[in-house]
Parts: sequence; C-alpha cells; structure tokens
Amino acid sequence: MTVQDVRERVDSYPTRQISGYRVRAGRPFPYGAHPVPGGVTFSVYSDRATAMSLVLFERGAKEPMAELPFPPEFRIGSVYAMTVFDLDTENLEYGFRADGPFDPGAGDRFDASKVLSDPYARSVSGRDVWGAEPDWADVYQYRATIPDDDFDWGDDTPLGIPTEDLVIYETHVRGFTRHPSSKVAAPGTYAGLREKIPYLRELGVNCVELLPVFEFDELDNPRTDPATGERLYNYWGYNTVSFFAPKAGYAATGRFGMQADEFKSLVKELHKAGIEIILDVVFNHTAEGNENGPTISFRGLDNATYYMLTPEGYYYNFSGTGNTVNCNHPVVRDFVLSCLRYWVSEYHIDGFRFDLASILDRAPDGTPLPNPPLLEQLAADPILRHTKLIAEAWDAAGLYQVGNFPNYGRWSEWNGKYRDTVRKFVKGEPGLVGELATRMAGSPDLYQGRTSSASVNFVTAHDGFTLHDLVSYNDKHNEANGEGNGDGANDNNSWNCGEEGPTASEHVRALRMKQMKNMLAILLTSQGVPMFVAGDEVGRTQLGNNNTYCQDNELSWFDWGLVDTNAELLEFTKSLIAFRHAHPVLRNSMHPIGADQVGSGYPDISWHGVRAWAPDWSSHCRVLALMRCGRHAKGGTVADDHVYIAINSHWEGHDLELPRLPEGLTWRLFADTSAAAAHPLGQEPPLEHPYGYHLGPHSVVVLVGR
Repeated sequence: MTVQDVRERVDSYPTRQISGYRVRAGRPFPYGAHPVPGGVTFSVYSDRATAMSLVLFERGAKEPMAELPFPPEFRIGSVYAMTVFDLDTENLEYGFRADGPFDPGAGDRFDASKVLSDPYARSVSGRDVWGAEPDWADVYQYRATIPDDDFDWGDDTPLGIPTEDLVIYETHVRGFTRHPSSKVAAPGTYAGLREKIPYLRELGVNCVELLPVFEFDELDNPRTDPATGERLYNYWGYNTVSFFAPKAGYAATGRFGMQADEFKSLVKELHKAGIEIILDVVFNHTAEGNENGPTISFRGLDNATYYMLTPEGYYYNFSGTGNTVNCNHPVVRDFVLSCLRYWVSEYHIDGFRFDLASILDRAPDGTPLPNPPLLEQLAADPILRHTKLIAEAWDAAGLYQVGNFPNYGRWSEWNGKYRDTVRKFVKGEPGLVGELATRMAGSPDLYQGRTSSASVNFVTAHDGFTLHDLVSYNDKHNEANGEGNGDGANDNNSWNCGEEGPTASEHVRALRMKQMKNMLAILLTSQGVPMFVAGDEVGRTQLGNNNTYCQDNELSWFDWGLVDTNAELLEFTKSLIAFRHAHPVLRNSMHPIGADQVGSGYPDISWHGVRAWAPDWSSHCRVLALMRCGRHAKGGTVADDHVYIAINSHWEGHDLELPRLPEGLTWRLFADTSAAAAHPLGQEPPLEHPYGYHLGPHSVVVLVGR
C-alpha cells in the first residue's frame, strides 16, 4: 500500500448520517459519481439552484430508496459534493433533485418534482433494449449508474494513422448488422459490428466513423408511417441524453449493464485490425428540446448555463431541433473537453466528427466569434493532441463555414463543396471543369495555409441520397417519414439516368452502374481524405428517401445479400481502395503547385484534355484529365508510379492523347468504369496504343505509368 493509499483511507471515513446513510463532504472534482475507498463521491454543478438532493434507487425500482439533501457545507462554490458510504454500486441507480426558481424570463426552469440524470453519468439504464417501450409513468426515465472500470485493454492504444492516409467508412451501429441477412449472433449491436470486422478489412477501409453512440432516446419521435401505421424512431441518434455513456440499446449486453465493455471490445478489435474509430458527436443540442420538451438533466440543473437563451428566456434554435447548447460558456466548455478527454482516455477513440460544428463558434447570443475559445481549446488540449477533429462546418441557421472554419492548425472539415461539384459534374452539368480540378487537387482555394487533409471529401453521407439513389432518382421520396415529403434536402444534384426509381431497362441499369463507379473513382483518386457511407460499395438503396433519420427498417439497414447481388460494384470499390493505399502520390498532404520541385522533369500535377497538356477550361467542356508525377509522392520522399485520371461526363466518347512518359515507363490500364472490373495491382496491362486511349461516354479511366 502506498502513502497515497493510506492518506485516502485515513480521509475516507463518515462524519455524519443523512437519511440513514453515512456520509462526509466529497471532493468537487471530478464531476459525476466515482468510487472511493468505502463509498462513492457524487459531485454536481448548479449555479442557480437553492437546494440539491442526491436521489438513490435500487436498480429497476420505481421509487427511490433514499433521498439525501446536500448540507450547505457540502457545497463549494457552485458544486455540490458528497461521499456516501456502504453503497452496492452494482445494484445502484442515482440522480439529483434540484430546487430553485421557475422564472423562464430570467432563464431559470427549476422543477423539484423531477429527478435529474447526472450530466457526467458514465452509463445510463432505462433504455437498455432498443425500442422497448418504457414505463412512461416512471418518475425517473434515464437513470445514471456507475460502471466498473475494469476492462483489460492489453497494449491497445489509438493507432495514429496519418490523416491523409485514411479511407473513412461512415456507418450506423444498428443499421450495419440489423438486417437478417447479416447472419451475426447479435444483430444491430456493437458485438454484431465486431463480427463484420473481417469484411471491413477485406474492403480496405482503415477508419470507421460511427453515427452517434452516446446514450439517446430512439422513442422520442411522435410520427408514424402514413402508409403502414408503424411507429417511427429517432433512428440516427442526434438527440443526446447522456454524453459520457455509450448507448445501452446498441449492446447485446445492455440489459446487464455491460454496454461499456462491449463497446470497448469493439474498439479493441478494430484497432487490432488496423482500423481507427471516429465518433459522430452532437454538442450543438440535446434531447431536451425547446420549452415544451422533457426535463432530463441540463434544463433542471442550470438551464441558463447550458443553453443559449433569448432575452425573453426562450431557446435559440440554431440546431433546428429546438435548443442550442451554450458551448462557449466556460462551464460548458469544460463539460465538452471533459467528455472528449474521457472518450479518448477510457475508450481509446481515435477522432471525432462534430455535428453542426459551426454552432461551436457562436457566442451565447448566437453571434459568430472571431476566436471561439472552445475550438481553440479542443485544438490545443494535451490529451486530444493527436486526436482527429472533423467539423461539419455549417449549422441549421445558415452559418456556412466550409473553408473558413476556425481551425487552429488542427481541424479538418466535411467538404460540402466537393460533394456538390462531383455530383453536378458527373450528371453532366456544364461549366465545372475548373471547379472539379480544384476539388480533386485537395481544394487549395479553401484550405490554403492548411494541408489538403483538412478536406474530408465525400459524395454521399448518412444525410442524403445513397450512391445508388443518386443515380436512380431525380427527386426525393420521403413520404414514409410522415412529414408530407417536406423534410430532407431538395438540392440533391442527382440524375436518374432516364427513369425514376427501379427499372427493367438494361441500358439504364448499366449506365447507373457506370455512374456509381465514376463517382467512386473520382473520390478515391482525389487529394484529401475520402469518406463514403456504408452500403455504397454494394449499391444499397433507400428507395429515394434522402432523410432516413426515423426509419429503423430495411430502408436504412445494410442488406448483406447485396454483397453477392452487386459483387461487380463491390470488387470495383475494393480495387480502388487498394489502388489508393498503393499509391502515395494520391495521398500527398501538401497542396500541389503545378511545378517540378524535385527535378523529375514533370510538375507535381498537370492538367490535360482531349489533347495532352491542353486542358479545356471552357464552359461547354465535359472532359478533364490530370496526371500526378510519382516522383513528387509525399514531398518527393517516396517513389511512386505516375497516375493519370481522365473523366468524361459527356454523352459521347472521346479519343485522348496521353502525355509522354519518361524513358522506360509505359502507360498501363488500371481501371475503366466502362469495363466490369479493374485490373489487379501490379498486373495492369500496357495500352494497345501507348499514347492514345478511347474514353467512352460517361466514363472515368485510371492509368499508371510504370
């Protein structure tokens, strides 16, 4: 036993009794509930409460077994802290009851009739099984519990893959394996996703980005499907209840309170497979909604601190969901930092994608800040030092910051301009050759002064059409969401290739396959960090629904039968990912300048059209070609092949003149989207005509000079 242990044990003795429990004043930090020798210390912040109680329940009991008021001397500043002895933490649920003024005009909404969940709770019960109807009469719906921190990580650590080398695969924990065709032991769970790690490895992705896994309430959607009458859910999970707790309903062991260990096992196995994990986090709003929403935690503890309020005491709604978290309040900044530090240190998370991140740089009155302290703290935090930080650089109130998000040398961004440009060009819109060239070069116009890995390139994500639907529907079809098809984006930049929805036409189906390949080929050969959504590699459809946030059914689930049905697209995607991994010239972090910096005789990037070295930037042109000189890979420190990509969005084919290669090198064909398959790496055949190639209509070709 160390001297420190002795001191803690000497200090850990009760000084009084409250409600039959032996207690003493607790330590105010860390917040939340933490075991100490002989007991548990509970600490909670509230600046405006006039009284605070700790409410204890036996696990699952409807009524509390005890309520312990905090004595005034157990309050330090605005923090109430108490150590309670002789508690059985495995059979314990706890919450807080805060009393104070109910004065919405002044920002106060205290309600002593409510039992409040701990904002720092590391696990939550009450929603242990996905979709199970709770007892709505229960006085305490989201119950804070105390997990055991005894998981054996072995020698696991975050992987530290360079950002520019990532291929990100966005997926939903439940949707990835919930379909009966997944054939996993526990469909729709962390354990089910773990069973599919061999598939992810074979696909070639090295980073999984999960939609929200913090505890949320899937039952808060009041709508039903107007055609079937079936209930709809908050399926995506963008309504956080508890920020430190993994969602129990995503765990096969959630009913036993083992969700933390199950999720940690998933992270550990992903890391063993060489796959990083990024979490989609939602700090812009909470599940409490506006003034008509439930009081779960933050509102009842300190409404004026945690939320942005109008002068009249209502909620600013920059999130589009009823409330906006007051992220740049010092207390809330500390909360966000503590949360992310916890997930990195305790769950070995590799990075975070911040939903509606522009909200994070708003002042309490909503004004964008020139130097937002939260974003700067996140960028400079020592525990988060090597953690990936990715911003969705816009919010629901129109603050669009793509290319201008305060980055402090650390932040990457979802590049919405990349998405829009690729979609428009591939469908055949004119006047976009120059714009596409800029996007494929890493968007230096947006990220000058930063590396090109600041640009997370994507054509599809969870929000919007799938890749299949992007080439199958001109219009959204969201009727099943129960909102009269009024929800979801209207600016999809999609093209149905001649028929809306499912088709028996072989011609239309072949064109759709080619168009999907075209977008994947552009994405995976562009400079920046590629991301695509799970199922795109097998042509998953949502039947034209571009906002399946509420659909816990086959519209959203990954149909594993498509792995065989659409094997051609899957194999093509695998080949493209392998090609990207094999060619560091595609993964340069520094922006190309169009000049020869290493004495190779070729610029790092060069632009071409139908004629070599003669790009056509005119508004009517629909052909773009570029060549990456392999001698410039990774700043000239790595040798690579030359890579040539030609893109034709025209409905007619074109004969290309190819640029000459150095003596001894030959152009070889890796992939043509007009063909069924790409050639194996290292076995690309030389071209029949060494410096000419016929590029078919609506096609992309990828050549290697070796």
